[in-house]
This record gives sequence, structure tokens and C-alpha cells, in this order.
Amino acid sequence: MTDDAVCLDQTQAWVESFVVAHDICPFARREMERGSIRYEATSARSFEAALLALIEECRRLDEDSGIQTTVLVLTDGAEDFDDYLDLLGLAEALLEDQGYEGVYQLASFHPNYCFHGVEESDPANYTNRSPWPMLHLLREESIERALAGFAHPERIPERNVTLLREMGNERLAAQIADAQPLKSGNREP
Repeated sequence: MTDDAVCLDQTQAWVESFVVAHDICPFARREMERGSIRYEATSARSFEAALLALIEECRRLDEDSGIQTTVLVLTDGAEDFDDYLDLLGLAEALLEDQGYEGVYQLASFHPNYCFHGVEESDPANYTNRSPWPMLHLLREESIERALAGFAHPERIPERNVTLLREMGNERLAAQIADAQPLKSGNREP
């Protein structure tokens, strides 16, 4: 088991040095600069405990409008991509069951992420590859607002795939591996 602080620091560094630096998500910079991204660690050794942590984060978002998004970093128990996908399916069903469908959206990230029907070696998979497995909770209302003010949001995935294929697997893998903990920074707003 890895120290939670290391996992969180590496994830925060990855968001800054990869996601924001390469504009993978054009909406992330604003939230990073505002300090409205919450980073939280949990184990996925017990799916039940991980799902409970996810619902606790939904409730925290319900109560604190200053947090726009939560990155729930799975420190252990979800290393296998197929196991992670099983957890993701349960998480999506739980959000629906708990009345959070349309309120929060889950984005998924994993070190071995591979889109269905895409070769594992395709650099396009790096749009969802991260240093640690994670479940990213986003406010639907915030997504809709951001998309409304963005010209041609449907082009974002195409732009990312082109960029990542130009960068290549070796460079992309190095960037994730090189995500170093930040020297300072508050993980919570």
C-alpha cells in the first residue's frame, strides 16, 4: 500500500503538468487556479468501502458549493483494469440508485486505460490514463455551463487524440511516470 499523500500529490502534479499543461480538459485550468478541485484518497480493496467513499464525496459536493469537482484516487485494490471497470460500473449504478444521475457525472481514469475497440498501444488511450486509478466526480450543472461557453466542444476529443498520437507512447508514458509531488499546495479548497 502506498502512502495516501504520495498518491494525492502525484495526482495533483499530473493534473497540473499533463491535463492542464496540454489542455486535455480545457475547463480544468480554471478550477485548478481557483482551488476548487478536491483530491481524496481511498482504498478499493473493498468495493463496498470505495463506493461508500464515493457517496460521501457526493454528499460533500452537495454541502460545499466551493468544490466544483472531486478526484477520488484509488490507492490500492483497482490496479487491474478489468477490476477497475467492474468498480466503475457499480459506481455508476450507485449514483443512479442514490438519485445523483443528472447531478454528478463520473469520469474514469486508470494507468492502463484502454477504450473499447482501440488498440492498447494507441496513444489516444492517454486521454484517460493517469498515475493512479481514480473516479472523477463532476457537477453536471458546471459541465453544461462550461460547454455552453465553449465553441465546438465536440472537437475536444478529436484535438486530444491528434495531439496524443503526435506525442507518442514513449513521451506520454514518461510524462505520467514523471508526475512528481508538488512542493506545496493544498489538496482541498
